[in-house]
Amino acid sequence: MVVALLSTALRHSRDWGECALNLTFPWPETAAAEPEPIRRPYCEQCGDPFPAGETLSRGFVCTACAGHDWYFSWARASYRTNGQVLDAIIGYKYRDEFYHHARLVTWLTETFDHHARGGDWHALVPVPLYHRRLRERGFNQAVELARGLNSRRKVPVLNCLYRYRETPSQTGLEREVRWKNMQNAFCLKRGFDVRGKNLLLVDDVFTTGATTNACAQTLAQAGSGQLAVLTIARS
Repeated sequence: MVVALLSTALRHSRDWGECALNLTFPWPETAAAEPEPIRRPYCEQCGDPFPAGETLSRGFVCTACAGHDWYFSWARASYRTNGQVLDAIIGYKYRDEFYHHARLVTWLTETFDHHARGGDWHALVPVPLYHRRLRERGFNQAVELARGLNSRRKVPVLNCLYRYRETPSQTGLEREVRWKNMQNAFCLKRGFDVRGKNLLLVDDVFTTGATTNACAQTLAQAGSGQLAVLTIARS
């Protein structure tokens, strides 16, 4: 009971702190390019966009997706990983620029509204960090983004996955290496029952889908219902 009360108090204080930061430090001027929205046509599996004006058949899946077994139905993002979006994500995760949080949540909410609103979703599941990386960073951006989306769209957050195997950073790695890195990296935490639940995996960026697919595999093997992926950006 005491732990639960402390957790609630800390969450409320964080929310008030975020409001204060937004008033004190409004979105800064930047020379970075404006956010580049993702629009159709795109791969129905991973959401990777194709050149405007190109005609794709309904249900088209790109060649990169065709060669893999997918455990989620679809993945969607609102923006490309460049310009202001990339600056905000990097600043938030690595430079303690927490004033980016509100705008990142706004972008994630756009993804939800465009692709998932109206669905029968039981919970948001943030992609977990390995415990050593979590200690180093001090927070998991996927958890904070999921909580922000919950505050706006009232879909519960189910922090039910555990990353029990440390993997090298995926940045700059080839697609196949990323997929090998993620094999058997996640498990379901004790005490969580996801059987029959329709779940939205949440993260900041989708690149190859290796991480989110490994998470989805763990949930699917635990008996979950429909699985899909929401991110802010798509590399």
